[in-house]
Amino acid sequence: MASRLAGALFLAILVTIQANALHYEGSPEIRFEPNWASLDSRPFPSWYDEAKLGIFIHWGVFAVPSFGSEWFWERWEGTKSANYIDFMKDNYRPDWTYADFAKDFTAEFYDANTWAELFADSGAKYIVFVSKHHEGFCNWPTNVSFNWNSQMVGPKRDIVGELAQAIRSNTDLHFGLYHSLFEWFHPLYLQDKANNYTTAKFVEEKTIPELYELVNNYKPDVVWSDGDWEAPDTYWGSKEFLTWLYNDSPVKDTVVTNDRWGNGDSCHHGGFLTCSDRYNPGVLQPRKWENAMTIDKRSWGFRREAALDDFLTMDDIITELAETVSCGGNMLINVGPTKYGMIGPIFEERLRNLGEWLKVNGDAIYATRPWLAQNDTVTPGVWYTQRAGIVYAIVLNWPQPGQLHLGSALPTNGTQVSLLGYTGNFSWKHASPKGISITIPPIPVNQMPCQWGWVFSLT
Repeated sequence: MASRLAGALFLAILVTIQANALHYEGSPEIRFEPNWASLDSRPFPSWYDEAKLGIFIHWGVFAVPSFGSEWFWERWEGTKSANYIDFMKDNYRPDWTYADFAKDFTAEFYDANTWAELFADSGAKYIVFVSKHHEGFCNWPTNVSFNWNSQMVGPKRDIVGELAQAIRSNTDLHFGLYHSLFEWFHPLYLQDKANNYTTAKFVEEKTIPELYELVNNYKPDVVWSDGDWEAPDTYWGSKEFLTWLYNDSPVKDTVVTNDRWGNGDSCHHGGFLTCSDRYNPGVLQPRKWENAMTIDKRSWGFRREAALDDFLTMDDIITELAETVSCGGNMLINVGPTKYGMIGPIFEERLRNLGEWLKVNGDAIYATRPWLAQNDTVTPGVWYTQRAGIVYAIVLNWPQPGQLHLGSALPTNGTQVSLLGYTGNFSWKHASPKGISITIPPIPVNQMPCQWGWVFSLT
């Protein structure tokens, strides 16, 4: 018994430490220094942990070929993958270049207000839009990429600016931006790489000026960095940029960042940890983390050859959300718009269905904290969260034949059990050897609160 109590106390302390680390008041006397010991000590603004759910949007010139993935250019002319070479041989003239795709990145149906309404209806609390992917095309009128940006070629619009305005005018979502530090084929980057990163002309003339532009002009609450892994953070100037971002930028009190700031930094340094794409450890983490994942299992960008089986089902998405939030993470769910600026019906359906689920079950997600147990010890497919003295059990499979045995929940005589979205309390009894056994009455289909993932509250 003593060892069990000690284990429970340890988990409680860990959860308390994690919760306390997520509140940042932006005190003016706090100044951070350009070293990881200082930068890693910055507490998170509280909005980020409370949000739990964000939308990732991958959009760029890669939406024009819309084949394979957003890595199209690199797969075609970098690693020279056979299926990409064959695709180009079969569909384009021999002298076609990747830059030729840009004029067809037309975005004529792009309506930032429509996007904003969809993202708000999904139940998300923030978005992260790709301002520039590894292809180098900038979705804003930058001063450092004259002929390779959305104002000069293709849409001839400030895509980032329109979306920022729509999000802030029409929703209460936080606006965030993704930015790739490197570019596959930029001559200055390739020159620095050939010099073993002893020179930093690309960073000085391209990367850092872009980051300052984005922060000063669009004031994102999330700066989501990527494309860092080939060079150390000393080459990228990451620590110096983050020091300015946290101390003196216009978003210093509200901004959050991730961990992709240089080779070896991911999963160790920066802001919230992403570690790898689709990171979902399945166990409680001592530091805030994010599961950046895709509805299309094989790509972040839109691709025309996708089949129905390539997309996550709603069962998949609710499972991912429950596992992520139970273990202290946020989920960043990705959609890839078409070159015309449309978010396809299957992406829209998934997001709106997610929003309907959250309207019923949001109390078990938003502003929750990890509980002492993340998943149940007896019944598989049950994940726990807690908030304001209530424990929530997210049950991914409807219990059959009418009894739900939760081994991790230890009730008292005054415990009340209810199902979110359903009227009335449920009877229960102490289970053997421990836990609670909840009696599930027959519920007509038209009275079921949702179609996927049911949430029982234990008060």
